Amino acid sequence: MHIIIIGNGIAGSSAARHIRKNSDHVITMFSDETDYPFSRTALMYLYMGHMKFDHIKLYEDWFWAKNRIKIIKDRVNSIDTTNKIISLNKGDNISYDKLIIATGSKSNKFGWPGQDLEGVQGLYHLQDLESMEIASEKGITRAVIVGGGLIGIEMAEMFHSRHIPVTFLVREDSFWNIILPKEESEMVNRHIVAHGIVLKLGEELAEIKGQDGKVKSVICKSSGEEISCEFVGLTVGVSPNIDILRSSGISTNRGIIVDEYLRTSEDDIYAVGDCVELSDPKPGRLKIEAVWYTGRMMGETVAKTICGDQTAYDPGIWFNSAKFFDIEYQVYGDIPAIIPEHITSLYWQHATENKAIRINFDTATESVTGFNLMGIRYRHAVCEKWIKERTKIETVLEHLSLANFDPEFFEAYEGAFIAMYNQKSGKSLKLKARRKLVMVKQFLIG
Repeated sequence: MHIIIIGNGIAGSSAARHIRKNSDHVITMFSDETDYPFSRTALMYLYMGHMKFDHIKLYEDWFWAKNRIKIIKDRVNSIDTTNKIISLNKGDNISYDKLIIATGSKSNKFGWPGQDLEGVQGLYHLQDLESMEIASEKGITRAVIVGGGLIGIEMAEMFHSRHIPVTFLVREDSFWNIILPKEESEMVNRHIVAHGIVLKLGEELAEIKGQDGKVKSVICKSSGEEISCEFVGLTVGVSPNIDILRSSGISTNRGIIVDEYLRTSEDDIYAVGDCVELSDPKPGRLKIEAVWYTGRMMGETVAKTICGDQTAYDPGIWFNSAKFFDIEYQVYGDIPAIIPEHITSLYWQHATENKAIRINFDTATESVTGFNLMGIRYRHAVCEKWIKERTKIETVLEHLSLANFDPEFFEAYEGAFIAMYNQKSGKSLKLKARRKLVMVKQFLIG
């Protein structure tokens, strides 16, 4: 059986790898971005000089041929679902028995005047990074970044690493406050400003002005201010990259519509990763989740189904991690930006450092529902176990040291968190478990 995979990101690569683990099917993977798959989340570290491209490849180049996964660098222009044929940009037509679409995302544009000028771009593909590099070598006296999400702050840190001044236009009145609760969002605001970034909250892009086909300034929507710049980063989110499917007959909405087995509307065609829109997502999950680990999980899941073990996609409990300059961020479970009435939220923040712990629990049942960490690392498996088992908040607090994943000689803050809880509740809880790996393993085994 010939399986074609369109896209070599983490979703497509995971599908290829796991199909090979479980079968002798013929596998061909197409991408017009790179010769070999790489870690997209590490692109920023190439620009900052922390890594080279070879360091962020998923595997050594020989891995793919050794595992009989054929990689072709070419663009797929169209899909003929009736005759099971894909058409390539170089003119070839190739037939398939099963097709996996893993075309990822593309940076959003919202029709701003000047958005197609040279020096205006997002940051998603390797080619975007190469354009940033070229622009930086030509000389940037100021970069303007539009949009207050994770890609935006990555881009700000990248320019900051080269001492390029940055102005950050964020539509919301606090950074990423559609995701982060008020206290964490305000912490990030202060941290951004402390790094010398000009943070303009409650401000949007109205227009990008150019000269000789290149960007020369932006006009702010609210204030009318004109900011001179040679680079504009459009980081107002991403959307599923499904342009090649418009005339294929495959059902799409914002993304490619799939069922719980990641099957599309057409026989023998599946979709995985950022391009997917789940028709019936699991409780607490979104229809579209452009996250690295969900792409990996989808790839592994669809591989099982194609190899005869029909498996429904189940992403489990939500988690994510990111970095806001020097602040590491982790979230496990449900931590909404605005805390609902039925949830009690316990929040502790260090008096002088950018460190915070938030634990949410159901007020009626006292079951823990989520963890938010800023500048402190907690173990994924421990937090997930507590959430899955609906562990009572006071049991969690007494054993909170089991979750701590910071290096051994780092200061631990679980005692301070419990002291805050005791002061508010009038209780006198104490830590029962110490942070020792053997205890963590025993806890996880149960």
